[in-house]
Amino acid sequence: MSLPSIQPNQTGQLQQSIDLDKIKSFLITTLTKTVEINPDQPVQQRQTIYKSLAQIYAKTGLTLTKAEQEKLFREVTDEIIGYGPIQALLDDPDISEVMVNGSSQVYIELKGKVIKTEVVFQNDHHVMRIINRIVAPLGRLIDVDHPTVDARLPDGSRVNAVIPPVAIDGPSLTIRKFGKERLNMGQMISLGSLTESMSTFLNACVIARLNLLISGGTGSGKTTLLNILSSFIPEDERIVTIEDAAELRLQQDHVVRLETKPSKPDGSGAVTIRDLVRNSLRMRPDRIVVGEVRGGEALDMLQAMNTGHDGSLTTLHANTPRDAISRLETMVLMAGLDLPIRVAREQIASAVDLIVQTTRLRDGARKVTQITEVGGMEGDTVVLTDIFKFDATGVGAEGKILGELKPTGIRPIFSHKLEQAGFKLKPEVYGINMNDILSQGRRANRSR
Repeated sequence: MSLPSIQPNQTGQLQQSIDLDKIKSFLITTLTKTVEINPDQPVQQRQTIYKSLAQIYAKTGLTLTKAEQEKLFREVTDEIIGYGPIQALLDDPDISEVMVNGSSQVYIELKGKVIKTEVVFQNDHHVMRIINRIVAPLGRLIDVDHPTVDARLPDGSRVNAVIPPVAIDGPSLTIRKFGKERLNMGQMISLGSLTESMSTFLNACVIARLNLLISGGTGSGKTTLLNILSSFIPEDERIVTIEDAAELRLQQDHVVRLETKPSKPDGSGAVTIRDLVRNSLRMRPDRIVVGEVRGGEALDMLQAMNTGHDGSLTTLHANTPRDAISRLETMVLMAGLDLPIRVAREQIASAVDLIVQTTRLRDGARKVTQITEVGGMEGDTVVLTDIFKFDATGVGAEGKILGELKPTGIRPIFSHKLEQAGFKLKPEVYGINMNDILSQGRRANRSR
C-alpha cells in the first residue's frame, strides 16, 4: 500500500493529506513481516516494535504531533502483540470488566457501573482476529461448529467468547479482569463491604473448619471474598483448589491447584469440576476449595463435607440464601442418582454450616448483605437464621444506597465449635448488649 500523499500548500509549506487508519494498516503490515513476534517476552517485544516503528516513521516524512505519534505507535503495537482496541481498557486498573458486543459496541464496568465506551473495532473480522489471538495459544478452538469458548489471559483474567451463528449480532467477547492487587479484609471493611464484627466472625468460622457457601449474583464479588476467606486457612493445612479457570490466589505454601480441561473437537478428553472434586478426595486434602459449583459436582462436594472434609469453601450463583438452598437442591438432583428431594435437603442441611450472601447494589457497591446459619431441618424445610444482615434505609446523593450492616442479635447454634477452636466471641459481636440484659434482670428482681 502507498503512504499518504504530502502536497505543498499556497505558501510553499508541506501539507499532509493524512488517513491515520491507512498509516496504521501500513505500519502493522510492514512490522508483521519484519519483526519476529515473541509473546513470551512482551516488554522486550514492545521495546523492539517501538524502535522499529520509529525507524519506519522517520522515513515517511510525516510530521504528526507528539501526542498523535504516541497514540499511533501504541495502537499499532497493541494490534501486533496486544488485544487491539481493547488493550488500553485491559491496562486500566480501575476497569473490572470489558464487554464487546460486536464490532461497534464496547462496554466496561467501572467502579461497579456499566458504561459504553467510544472504542470500536474495524469490523467483525477484526473482533474475530482478537478472539483467536486469545484462544489459539491456549489450544482452544472456536469456529462455526464450536461457537463458544472459555479461556483466561496470562494474568488470569477470565474470558468468554461467543461467535455466529450463536451470537446473532456479531462476535461477543467478555473479559472479567484479574486485579493485580489482591484485596484484603481490611480494605473490604474500609470500602463498607462488611463490618469489623462480620470479619471477626468469618475469620473464626474458617479457622473452626465450618463449611462455608458464598452465594451471590454475577459480579457481586464472590471470588474476591472466597480469596479473602481462604487466606484465613492455617499455613499447616493442605489445600486443594478446583476451578474452571484458575483465579484463586491463595497465599499459603501447601496448595494444589486443579483446573478443568475442555473436551477435544471430537468431544473426548474433558475433565470436569465433578471429576476433579472426586479426584481431590484421594489427595489427602485438609481443605477443598471449589471456585464455583454449578452442576452434579454439588453432590460430591456435599458428601465430602459430610465425610470428614470439613472446612470446605465454595461459591454458587443465587440472589438470597434461600435461593442458594434451592439451587443446591437442583444441582444435587443433576447428579443423576434420582435422590428424593428430602434426602437432597438433608444432605445440604447436614453439610453446609453458613451461607455468606454477596450483592452488587444498584449504585455499584458490593456488600456482604447476609451471613446466614444453616440450622438443620424442620419437617421438610431447611432452617435458615440470619446472623448478620444489611438493612437498606433509602437512597442518598448520586443514587448511593443507604443502610447499615448489623448483627441480628442471634447467636448461632454452632457457637460451641468456635469456642472449641479457641474463639470466645464477645456477645457484642452478635449485637447482644450484656449491660441491657443485666439491667433488665436487676429491674425484674426489684419488681418481685
